[in-house]
Amino acid sequence: MAKQPCTYILASWRNGTLHIGVTGDLLARLGQHRDGTDGCTGRYKVARLVHYEFFADMLDAIAREKQLKRWHREWKMNLMERDNPDWADLAVTLGLAPLPLPTRPGGP
Repeated sequence: MAKQPCTYILASWRNGTLHIGVTGDLLARLGQHRDGTDGCTGRYKVARLVHYEFFADMLDAIAREKQLKRWHREWKMNLMERDNPDWADLAVTLGLAPLPLPTRPGGP
């Protein structure tokens, strides 16, 4: 996969902690998140790719990241439910091994 500006959303579990980011190399960035080398995502086990969007240039990707970060949580959840209703690990579509869908800690 060629490097391309991208905005992405990671989740710890369905309806769990979300992380919104931007990168020029999605596969490399996902590797960092999965290895736990990123502080926030490593601490909260946020590594499941549940949404991503590619852009022609980095400025557009950054603008979208900022927009998504300003959204209410409900709007973000609606975006995932619309585009990825099963909360599947979309990293599989990019050639990475899937992560199992965890359940919420302490609950069903």
